Amino acid sequence: MTTKVFGHKSPDTDSTGSPIIWAWYLNEIKGIDAKPCLLGEPNTEAAFVLEHFGLDKPEIISGVEAGEKVVIVDTNNPAELPEGINAADITAIIDHHKLVGGLETKGPIDITIRPLACTATIMHDLIGEDLAKAPAGIKGAMLACILSDTLEFRSPTTTDHDKAVCEKLAADLGIEINDLATKMFEAKSDVSAFSDAELLRMDSKEYTVGTTGLRVSVLETTAPQLLLDRKDALMGAMPAVAKEDGADEVLLFIIDILNEEATLLVPNDTVKQIAEASFDCSVSGDTVVLPGIMSRKKQIIPNLKA
Repeated sequence: MTTKVFGHKSPDTDSTGSPIIWAWYLNEIKGIDAKPCLLGEPNTEAAFVLEHFGLDKPEIISGVEAGEKVVIVDTNNPAELPEGINAADITAIIDHHKLVGGLETKGPIDITIRPLACTATIMHDLIGEDLAKAPAGIKGAMLACILSDTLEFRSPTTTDHDKAVCEKLAADLGIEINDLATKMFEAKSDVSAFSDAELLRMDSKEYTVGTTGLRVSVLETTAPQLLLDRKDALMGAMPAVAKEDGADEVLLFIIDILNEEATLLVPNDTVKQIAEASFDCSVSGDTVVLPGIMSRKKQIIPNLKA
C-alpha cells in the first residue's frame, strides 16, 4: 500500500516541499512506497519553488480512505487535515508546531516534534548522511522551506540550527541565499490573481479566544501596499468568510518582511478590543501597525486575548 505524505490545508512552501522531501526519503532510502500529496493548491511562493527546482506538483487530494497509510508533516492539528483523518493509518508525524491533540492512531507511531522554525530542518536531521544521495531538487526544496519559514532568518522562530542547515544546503548547491529568498518573496507577494476570500484563507489558522472563534490569517509580503490598497474589499469579505468557516471574526495580519512589522486590519470594535488587549496598542482607525510582529506561531497566537 502506498503511503501518502502531506501537510496542512492551504499549503505553503513548507507544507509543499516537506512532503516531497519525505516521500523521496521513504522511497529511495527506506524502500517504502510513498507519494507526496497536497491538501489544496500551493501558494504562489510554493509554486515558484516547484518550478525553480524542477519539481512536479504533488497530487491534490481532498480526503483519505479508512485504513490508508499516511504520514503527516508540518501540522498535528486535525482541523488542518482531511475529515476522517483518524480513520486513516497514521504511521508518522513530523512537525514543529505545538501539540494540539485530537489525532488518533491505530498503534504506536514515530512522532518527531522539535522546536525549530521549519519541518524541513527536522527532516534534514532525520535523514542524516543519506541526504548526500538526494538530488539537487530535494536539497533545493529543503533550503526553500527553511528560507520561507524563517523569512530569511528575520522571523523570531529562527534558531541557530535552522540558519546553519540553510547555509550548509546553499553552499552545497552553489546558491546565494539572498538571491533565492528575494525571488521567493517576490513570488509570495504577487497575489493579484486571488479573490479577497482566497487571500483571507491563504495562510490561516483556527483559534479561539475566550468564547470568540477566530480565523487568524497572515499574508507575508515585500509589497504590503498592494494588500493595503485592497483593505476595504478584504474587510468587506470578512463576515462571509467567518460565517462560512464557522468563526466569529477574521484577523488579518499583513506581515511586511523587509520592515519587520505587521499591519492588522481592524474592521469592527470586537477586533479593536482584541488588538488592544493582545498587543498593548491603541487603535484609532481601521488598521494598526505592530512593530516587530513577524510570527503567528510565536508572537501572534500566544498573545491573543479577548
